Amino acid sequence: MATSRMNKIRLGVISFAHAHVNAYLDTIRNFDDAEAVAGWDADQERGRTQCQKYGLDFEADLDHLLQRSDIDAVFVTSPTNQHAAHVQAAAQAGKHVLLQKPMALTLDDCDAIIEAVRRYGIKFSLCYQMRADPVNQKIKALLDEGALGNIAIVRRRHAIGLLLNPDFARPGNWHIDPVQNMGMFMDDASHAADWFYWMLGRPTSVIAEIDNVLTNTAPDDNGVAVYRFGKREMGILLNSSTMLAATSTTEIYGDKGTLIQDYGDLVSSSLPRPPGATALKIYRAGAADWERFDFPADVPHGNRIRAVPRPLIDYLRGQGAPMATAEDGRVCIEMVLGAYQAAREGRRIPLSSSS
Repeated sequence: MATSRMNKIRLGVISFAHAHVNAYLDTIRNFDDAEAVAGWDADQERGRTQCQKYGLDFEADLDHLLQRSDIDAVFVTSPTNQHAAHVQAAAQAGKHVLLQKPMALTLDDCDAIIEAVRRYGIKFSLCYQMRADPVNQKIKALLDEGALGNIAIVRRRHAIGLLLNPDFARPGNWHIDPVQNMGMFMDDASHAADWFYWMLGRPTSVIAEIDNVLTNTAPDDNGVAVYRFGKREMGILLNSSTMLAATSTTEIYGDKGTLIQDYGDLVSSSLPRPPGATALKIYRAGAADWERFDFPADVPHGNRIRAVPRPLIDYLRGQGAPMATAEDGRVCIEMVLGAYQAAREGRRIPLSSSS
């Protein structure tokens, strides 16, 4: 890895295709231990525009970007079907990789990424914003300490309304291209799939329905997957790209308690909250009322995305763990691909989750 002057982590960007990189760069501007330096994009007009916006050098050639000695790590935020090639190129050049979700569209590409990370000894992390959210971190801690007892059912919704927006649901948008991104369930439900894996471990099977219900501009617009986990828990993943509004994001039901999270995704956090609203509450067996945790209910969804860079930079500096490893990312992709297969074939699909 190149040695950064002033002990800063210096970053490059491989493609500005995924808009989350803009929030990452906005956030890093305020860091004193990290700095974005340069970017490349196959769409040169987009690349030049975004580099000018953030004060970065634009490199017209990807190899030139990766050969720069003043870059320690890169954000890979290209269309999903290009992730494996871009991670391999960065790893071979000795650059650490921060990869936007989903990891890839096939398990073979996931395996290629895992092999590149291992072969070249680079640091690697996926950029899963749910893992950077304090409310989700509290849910994880409560589950780990057994606060809810044995878990029966977990429902997690992760939804957007973008397919109802003609500016998004337009010809040429790579997000809705089946070759570059497979489908909206792959693109967006991967957040919730990773959340389930983080919370409950590897699932053992899945049944699902994924289809176009309201639109026909993308390969799919709504999906529901039911996963079974190691202790027989049922995990209901609800993903929609045509949802206008919602409140409850997560419900967890155990024999010692119930946990409810509100306002934890885009559609639920984009509308006004009622007075006294809380983001997280738990009912414990024998209690007289709900226990409400001191998490503000009015956090914009964008704050979760802007929370991603800090733990990533800490990881690159040797001060923390990756947000999600390449092996973690593979489990998530197997979960999503298994749901697609279950929906196509109308049957339960076993999941091995082995890399």
